[in-house]
Amino acid sequence: MQHKKRARILLQFFWEQRMIGLFLILAVAIFALVFSMYDIKLEAILYASMLCLTAGLLFEGVHLISYLRRHAEQQKRLQGLPVFYSELPPPRTLAEQDLQEMVQKLGEQYTAVTTDWQRQQKESLDYYSAWVHQIKTPISSMKMILQQEDTEENHLLSAELFRIEQYTEMALQYLRLDSKTNDFVFQQYDLDSIIRQAIRKYAPQFILRKIRLIYEPVSMTILTDEKWMLFLLEQLLSNAIKYTPHGSVTISVTPEKVLQVADTGIGIAPEDLPRIFEKGFTGYNGRADKKSTGLGLYLCQQAAKKISVSLSVTSEVGKGSVFSVHLDIPPLQVE
Repeated sequence: MQHKKRARILLQFFWEQRMIGLFLILAVAIFALVFSMYDIKLEAILYASMLCLTAGLLFEGVHLISYLRRHAEQQKRLQGLPVFYSELPPPRTLAEQDLQEMVQKLGEQYTAVTTDWQRQQKESLDYYSAWVHQIKTPISSMKMILQQEDTEENHLLSAELFRIEQYTEMALQYLRLDSKTNDFVFQQYDLDSIIRQAIRKYAPQFILRKIRLIYEPVSMTILTDEKWMLFLLEQLLSNAIKYTPHGSVTISVTPEKVLQVADTGIGIAPEDLPRIFEKGFTGYNGRADKKSTGLGLYLCQQAAKKISVSLSVTSEVGKGSVFSVHLDIPPLQVE
C-alpha cells in the first residue's frame, strides 16, 4: 500500500513538472542546434548538453525532496485541520496563497455554522426539557382525577396516560443522546434498587395486562450512571410488556453479571433480529402493531453505549425474547 502511495506521489510530481521538463529538453535541443550551425565538434555539443541535463536533473531532485517533505508536513497538518486551519504554513506561490485564503474562509464558515448548530441544539434541548416538566403537571392532575373512581374505563385511560408520559420522556432522552453536555454521574449503585424503581413504574401495566412478573432480588453493586441505566431497563420492560399479550416477564441477573429481561411474548422474526436496534426499524412486529415508532430499542442501544455496557438479544417466534445487558465492563475509576 505504501509503495502504491509513493508511486502515485512521484507520478503526480512529474506530471506537475512536465512543463519544466519539456522546456529543459527544448532548451538543450536549441543549444545543440545553434552549436551545430557553427561547425562545433559533436563531442563538445554532447558534453554541453549532458551538463545541462545533469544540472536540470539535480535541480529537479532537490525540488523532489522538498516536494516530498512539504507533502509530509501537509499530511500532518491535515489531521488537525478543523482546529488549526488558520495556522497553515506561509504560502510559497500565488496559487498556494489563493488556496489558503479559500481554506480560511471555509474554516470561518464552518466555525460559524457549527456554533449556530450547537446553539440551536441547546435551545431545542432547553425547550423540550421545559416542555416535559410542564406537561407532567397536567398528567399528574389527570392521574389524580382518574384515581378517584375505580372503574375499568379509568384503568384504561390511566394506561393510555402512562403511555403519553412515557413518550414524552422518550422525546427528551432522544434529544439528550446527541447532546455534548456531560450529565453523567458514574458511581457505585445497588442494582436491586435500580431494578425495583423500574418495576414500581411499570407495576400498573403488569396488573392491567395481567402479565406475571418474576423477579428474585439480587445483591450486586455496579459502576454506572443511575439515570441512563434506569432508562435502559425501563425501555426493555416497556418493550416486553408491549409484545407479551399474556404470560410472564422475568428479570434476572446471571453469575456472569448479565442482566436479562425475558418475556413469553410473540418473539422476533429471525430476519428482523440483525436490525432491531436500528433507528426507525419496526420489523414484522411493528408493522403488525401499527403503533411502533422504531425508536424504543434504538434508544436502548444508544443508552447502553453511553454507560459502556453491551446489549444483545435472542428470540424465537411465538415463544418470546430475551434481552441481555452485559454489565461486566472494564473497571472505571471513580473520581
